[in-house]
Amino acid sequence: MSSSTKILVLFFIVGPILSSAKTPHVIHFRSPNLYPESLTYDPSAEHFIVGSLHHRTVNSVSDAGVTETIISDPSLPPSTSILGLAVDKLNNRLLAVIHSFDSLHPFNGLAAYDLRSRQRLFLSLLPSTPSDEDGRSPMANAVAFDFKGNAYVTNSEGNFIWKVSPEGEASIFSTSPVFTQFPVDRDSPLSSFGLNGIAYVSKGYLLVVQTNTGKLFKVDADDGTARNVLLSEDLPEGDGIAIRGDGVVLVVSNKKLWFLKSDDSWGEGVVYDKIDLDGERFPTSVVVGREDRAYVLYGCVVEGLSGKGGRELFDIEEVRSEKESEDEKIWVYVLIGLGLAIFFIWRFQMKQLIRNMDKKAN
Repeated sequence: MSSSTKILVLFFIVGPILSSAKTPHVIHFRSPNLYPESLTYDPSAEHFIVGSLHHRTVNSVSDAGVTETIISDPSLPPSTSILGLAVDKLNNRLLAVIHSFDSLHPFNGLAAYDLRSRQRLFLSLLPSTPSDEDGRSPMANAVAFDFKGNAYVTNSEGNFIWKVSPEGEASIFSTSPVFTQFPVDRDSPLSSFGLNGIAYVSKGYLLVVQTNTGKLFKVDADDGTARNVLLSEDLPEGDGIAIRGDGVVLVVSNKKLWFLKSDDSWGEGVVYDKIDLDGERFPTSVVVGREDRAYVLYGCVVEGLSGKGGRELFDIEEVRSEKESEDEKIWVYVLIGLGLAIFFIWRFQMKQLIRNMDKKAN
């Protein structure tokens, strides 16, 4: 075998293995006292977008960790935080959930900003009715949208969902009794007792996770009726939700990232992998970036809520399914085997061809 052929075979064998062993993408970004709770991804600009517990700003974060303030809205009520975020690609809007942690000046709203001009399109006050959990004041948290431009906002201190029309008209959308069907742990240290992460599925329904119980609900996007998704296991302290292009659902808590799939449009589902996360940095959000890769946000929000402040460095980290990586490795070895088989067949045929040519020449 010639040296060039050996190099070709070595490249064929080693190349896929090196590619599959590539380390996950980690982004360190710096912004004093930001403490971001929310994360989304803008595919057109190819950058991440984060909110803030302490500033009335929205920042972009590049793959290299370069941070830029893309929206600054000092007209928002004082002491407000920007929690849930979502990029509405069809309407070129950024949706931002606004909440005030000041009990004397409660505020829950949804703001929409034009991604090109970065001007605010509307700020909708969400109906301020008490939640059904011991009279706890509502807390707007996460947002999703449908193809009609409607936005859906969860109440993480109670069990209902708001709906905001494309023009900014807000109403209480879903108060399904299934949300209160499961017992809540009153002694839990969690501050959230209601609905948290939310994602829209293209078939006309929403998936919502309930933090305290770890239940996942399927909610009809037209009439708000809901049912419990029968999962292979609960998702305790589940927070953010994202959906990959292949239909896999990602749910993050401050301890784990779950990978879920369903074969019946989420009547039932199975957790086929779960990855431990760094709880000290308190991950709160998950998003799907380029090439369907999953990223979690480490915003250290517990530290930010404690009033200590002062932190400057935060992280966005890619998280991969170990089981999917194992499956990829199996396919790599299968392809290597096929490639070697083809190579040796080709080599045998070439030898036969050369022998036949030699016989004819003699």
